[in-house]
Amino acid sequence: MVFRYNEHANITSLDPAFAKDQRNIWPSHQLYNTLVKLDEQMLTEADVAKNWSVSEDGLTYRFILKSNVYFHKHEVFGKDSTRQVVATDVEYSLKRLSDPKVASPGSWIMSDVEHIKAINDSVLEIHLKNRFPAFLGLLSSKFCSVLPREMERLNFQTSPIGTGPFKFKRWEIGEKLVLRKNELYFKTDEFGEPLPYLEAVAITFLPDKQSEFMAFIQGELDFLSGLDASYKDELITTTGELRSKFENQLWMDKSPYLNTEYLGFYLDSKSEEVKSKSFRQAINYAFDREVMMKFLRNNIGTPAHKGFIPNGLMGQTNYDGYNYNPDKAKKLIEHFKKETGISRPQLSISTNPSYIDLVEYIQKEVQKIGVEVDVDVMPASTIRQKRSSGQLDNFRASWIADYPDAINYLSLFYSKNFSPNGPNYTHFKNVQFDQLYENALEEKEDSLRFQLYAKMDSLLVEEAPVVPLYYDEVVRFRAKSVQGLGINPFNLLDLSEVKKSD
Repeated sequence: MVFRYNEHANITSLDPAFAKDQRNIWPSHQLYNTLVKLDEQMLTEADVAKNWSVSEDGLTYRFILKSNVYFHKHEVFGKDSTRQVVATDVEYSLKRLSDPKVASPGSWIMSDVEHIKAINDSVLEIHLKNRFPAFLGLLSSKFCSVLPREMERLNFQTSPIGTGPFKFKRWEIGEKLVLRKNELYFKTDEFGEPLPYLEAVAITFLPDKQSEFMAFIQGELDFLSGLDASYKDELITTTGELRSKFENQLWMDKSPYLNTEYLGFYLDSKSEEVKSKSFRQAINYAFDREVMMKFLRNNIGTPAHKGFIPNGLMGQTNYDGYNYNPDKAKKLIEHFKKETGISRPQLSISTNPSYIDLVEYIQKEVQKIGVEVDVDVMPASTIRQKRSSGQLDNFRASWIADYPDAINYLSLFYSKNFSPNGPNYTHFKNVQFDQLYENALEEKEDSLRFQLYAKMDSLLVEEAPVVPLYYDEVVRFRAKSVQGLGINPFNLLDLSEVKKSD
């Protein structure tokens, strides 16, 4: 009745205000709830909120809270006691995100919020400065977890209090984190049985992926997420299937992951190559994404033949953009040479060590169309800094969704979001794109908004400020004894309905 997994990167905080990456998001998901949450189809559904309404102008959100949600028992409420969640707790939790003393990396979620107010114990109102159709999705982020007001007096390392299916038991830093079943949890299964089924969750901190893999294969862990070069070929075939020797021991689950891997061009570069649309399009045609995925990724992920919006989100263009076409790539390079007078075009691609195999494959293929390619390997932190300040002509990057709406991806190309003050690292600027983006923010009908997204995605294919490489997939391996784990495009770990059999 204990679910065991390893976190090789270590957990740095159980404060949901710092749940910015997977290692902290996963335990936070067991401890806390939010006003709303996402189902496995990435649709918004009630969590702590019972229901909600949105004003006609799209600026005011009014939430009615459930009356049966209680915090984990803690002495701060009185000996062996608890209390009901009320609207002032939610107000406190959300306002805390923008408190400079907290310095949460999730403070940006509140950037469009005018005010938050508890009308009474069961009603909360949030008023926005500007209309933002994806705001509900933002509120599902673990940053927005509901905490008791009493947390002001407590320590997240020893007393994290939430409403989630599991409660804090023990944290030995660098050794183990133990969570126990929350007997007061407000959710039940379809038969009315109380959740969760598990008695506990035990998280270890083995520091490297190979040790984690060995512990999993030996039955010391119940679950393994993702693929690492140290074991991927032992676990799966080049076609992405579980190897037959593990079929009686493990289940393998896959799902689209809201992550686009890409190469980005810095369009304010002095390089004639980078400034040329013909050159950028040629790079997109020059390599075979199918071959790249088969031999370098064991077919985990989908070749990015379309635009920047990944599989799993509404609004992806139907336009099939860049299939492998070396002849077309060569013609575009010849056009570039005539256009500029440059006889020996060059490109420098910057990457971190984790992606050097992908980039070297692209280097080899692009050189076949007559472009000299230099690969510059540097630490991930250096790339982030230089990318933000416009010091890299071309860089390998990824964009993992912050919330389940394609506008999150398209915001990388809105001209008012130029880095270093925003996520537009390519400095792409297009009047038509900007107008479509602004229209989408005002559009009330989802179907019409998705059409605008698709037009923007098609524009990105045509103008080629990026080279989409692949749309990622979540891949999970679990022991045969584990049931009800599920899988989703955010790679959230939800243990509330997990069962273990003998």
